[in-house]
Amino acid sequence: MLLPLSLLALVLSTLADDEGAVTDYAPATNQPCPDITTAPLLRVFTPLNQTLHPREAGYVNTRFTQVIPSEWTNWAGDGSAIGYNLSVFGNNYTKIGIAISGGGYRAAQYAAGVISGLDARNESAKAAGTGGLLQVASYLAGLSGGSWITGSMYMNDWPTVKDMVYGNGVNTSGWLLDLALATPDGDNLFSKLNQEWYGSLLWSVVAKANKSIDTSLTDPWARMISFHFLNQTSRDNFFTNDTAHGAGQLWSKVPETPPWLEHVPPFPIIQADSRPVGSNLTTALPPGPVVYEITPMEFGSWDPDLSAMMNISYVGTHLNNGVPDNDTACVTGFDQTGFVMGTSASLFNQILDRAHNDIQGFDDSAAKSILYVLSRQLAEVRTRADDVANWPSPFQGIKPNNFEDSSSNWLELIDGSSNKENVPLGQLFVKARGLDAIVAIDASADDPVNGWPNGTSPLSSASRITTLLQSSHQNFPPLPGSSADFISTGVNQRPTFFGCYPTQNPPEFPMVLYFPNAPPLSGDNPVSNTGTFKLQYTPKHTELFLDLVHNNTIGGFVPNSNSPDPNFGRCLQCAAIDRARYHLSPPLARSSFCMQCFTQYCFDPNNKTSSSELPNRKLVFVDPDPQGVSKVEGFLGHSKIPIIFGFIGAAIVIGAIIAFLTWRKRRQHRAATYQKVMEVHDDDAFLARSMAPGYDHRASVASDFAYELAQPRDPHATSDIPYVPEAHVPAADMPEAGEVPR
Repeated sequence: MLLPLSLLALVLSTLADDEGAVTDYAPATNQPCPDITTAPLLRVFTPLNQTLHPREAGYVNTRFTQVIPSEWTNWAGDGSAIGYNLSVFGNNYTKIGIAISGGGYRAAQYAAGVISGLDARNESAKAAGTGGLLQVASYLAGLSGGSWITGSMYMNDWPTVKDMVYGNGVNTSGWLLDLALATPDGDNLFSKLNQEWYGSLLWSVVAKANKSIDTSLTDPWARMISFHFLNQTSRDNFFTNDTAHGAGQLWSKVPETPPWLEHVPPFPIIQADSRPVGSNLTTALPPGPVVYEITPMEFGSWDPDLSAMMNISYVGTHLNNGVPDNDTACVTGFDQTGFVMGTSASLFNQILDRAHNDIQGFDDSAAKSILYVLSRQLAEVRTRADDVANWPSPFQGIKPNNFEDSSSNWLELIDGSSNKENVPLGQLFVKARGLDAIVAIDASADDPVNGWPNGTSPLSSASRITTLLQSSHQNFPPLPGSSADFISTGVNQRPTFFGCYPTQNPPEFPMVLYFPNAPPLSGDNPVSNTGTFKLQYTPKHTELFLDLVHNNTIGGFVPNSNSPDPNFGRCLQCAAIDRARYHLSPPLARSSFCMQCFTQYCFDPNNKTSSSELPNRKLVFVDPDPQGVSKVEGFLGHSKIPIIFGFIGAAIVIGAIIAFLTWRKRRQHRAATYQKVMEVHDDDAFLARSMAPGYDHRASVASDFAYELAQPRDPHATSDIPYVPEAHVPAADMPEAGEVPR
């Protein structure tokens, strides 16, 4: 039965242990505010006087000067293999950022495969020469599905990809992608385990709403994501409340983790877009609306129209002109890592179809599940906008002549790719960060037929920077002129370096190292171009997916070949180190080896390559681990000749059986004619009996019907008698979300 909210909340609160409770998702409200005269919660600037937060600058600079130089030596040795002497750089190396695209589970897995190929802790990547770039990177940015792996890496103490995705049996349990994101116990929403799980999600959200903070569909969505990508969840406890399942894990607490204290990981950034308040847009955004970032220090935007940042520890606090409502009106704990990740992936404003009660793109069971949770949520708590992530605005009153949401006390944040920038490059082009090279990990599914990137994201970023962000961001390097050019030149199917040929010193743009999701260079069937709304992967599919991407990442390409490039690791080192040449005076000449690499891997607008140099690339997805109907289809596709002969043989056998039965029926018919006389006698006897006084026709019929009901029935057979399953449970007895979760 359903329990009152207050009683169930009390039950859940008693379940809290050392690993917290799901109700830890609730922020703390009415907290004392810091003295804003000495410690302002908000900093406002202009594009001309951009500065990094002191803690960001301190972390990045300490790591750049004290950690990264030794990592360069670990990666490239003394530099002689690529034609340089690293000692001449004087530890003033290239400052590098990595950007991870959106795309749901596909993007998270694609990024995992690329990162494994760039991680020195992976033996095959280290041997190939690509493993090491991750260690020399200063920034790591993600959005939407890319934010899921970003959050997973930082909240799980910077594990290897193998430990993070598959678990290590000690402190990580893996992503458990075979448990569907929205229906982990299968398609039946009302199964006992699904209902217990939905109850857990809803009570996390109710706990937040009870603090007078508007929630939305993003909140249960965020909790679903947390079960897979944050820690505290294993296969054994997935449907229990033995732990908080990521509730209470704050983005602002990343600097307290052991890897951070040792300056091991790059500085993380998560990106989200904004829907102008009051616009109620249900389409893709134009370039104009503000793009936000969320770091372990701040929340805000570098866009010229805003250029303001809020202290992340107090995000969720409403400010007016930088001032809280009163001295005890501050909020802490709003920066739930799961909610940050969910905000970056909050795409419901474009796909929630209220008119038809549907969520477009998701399969039927996932859509019904999400809508079911939303309906239960809205029945219990209030909300202001259910299709976006609701953030109390700290920017009310700021720059009213430029900032479009200056008059609003709420912000409506949505998926970070809503303006077509699916790779969060903008945050890494910010002038104050001064990056020299940016790795773009692009798992976009721009191609509507086969689901591959076609350059839409970098082209959109370049256009937005050129038209709107010239004062706040670095210039973009030359790109192919259109998506069609990305395809015709083949740069959407292989690693490509953009910006190899600057014309001034310092260079007028960073170099972009582009890693698009692409078919296997070997010519094998692709398994990584899956749908954005595919919310479940078998372990076998995940393994093959990551293997494909890892091998592509470390393999580079050889023109007109399906073989990996044995020199790609060193060519990647050439691209990563190249901008450091300009840090010297005069600039160091590019080595002859690196010049050869750039001829092969750089995009040169004056000497364009062709997709014909990438032979035998298969574009059509092939399910590597088909289940259900797809498994049958796959079997049929690979077994046509045996099946045809099988049908022919079966037809011969069936024909023989029919001939035999026809002969037998005729024989039986002849024999039956000799029984007619006896049947007539039997009928006469029945008629006489039925005409006798006292004969009860109804009792006779009832007896015959009872006898029929007593016979076993095939539930699939056609019959006038209804079949009643033994295990039928009335709908009224189905478990509901309000029942006490385990």
